Amino acid sequence: MIEGIKVIDFHGHVGRWDKWVNNYDQKLMLHAMDSAGIDISCLFNTFYPDGTSGNDRAAEFVAKHPDRFIGYAVVSPEMPERMVPELTRAIDELKFRAIKVYPPYTTCEIYKPPWYPIYKFANERKLAILFHSGVEWQNHTRYLAKIAPDYPDAIFVAGHSGNVADERADAIAGAQAHPNIYLETCSTFRTPGVIEQLVNEAGADRVLYGSDIPVMDPRAQIGKIITAEISDKAKCQVLGGNASRLLGL
Repeated sequence: MIEGIKVIDFHGHVGRWDKWVNNYDQKLMLHAMDSAGIDISCLFNTFYPDGTSGNDRAAEFVAKHPDRFIGYAVVSPEMPERMVPELTRAIDELKFRAIKVYPPYTTCEIYKPPWYPIYKFANERKLAILFHSGVEWQNHTRYLAKIAPDYPDAIFVAGHSGNVADERADAIAGAQAHPNIYLETCSTFRTPGVIEQLVNEAGADRVLYGSDIPVMDPRAQIGKIITAEISDKAKCQVLGGNASRLLGL
């Protein structure tokens, strides 16, 4: 089944994050992707609030193997004057295809006005925004339902789908209520039945495979989709079909 589709990992990192992983060697990442059957990994660097520093490092990483990697633009409301100019540069010049935000590194909830320029930009460009989501006070999944209706042409993706049961339920409810909310699968938890729940309750066309490579092993993250009790068609959508559509591939 994997050989018949393009597998796209919607969630991956570049840049040092020594608390969790100390090796971002590109050869090892490609080896891990090949071992897991991943054709393309979408990558971002979240460690610089100015945006430019991290985006340039991500672009350098992606440029070595542009057939295997896609870049996401990162900006922060902590440096508001830089957000729109840097998003414009990253999308138009660096040719990144989506936006990543990491709310735990900021000082306000994602439904508050400091974030709005990012959403407006994504809405105008019809881009996906991948949010870290979970128990942190800045990024509860229920907040996505507060903002998604105001930006109908942007795609709001709940990274990790909230990670824990209550947050996951809110993420699913948001996807049920709003057609531009999507759910992404990577998680440190191994709760049986999560993939089935996401697909059955939100729809196979609204779920995206992500691994958090290299923070987490992509084999385990893809394995829980391949072995899920969902149809082969649904697996193909989750593993790459939906991402290909959102990213314009």
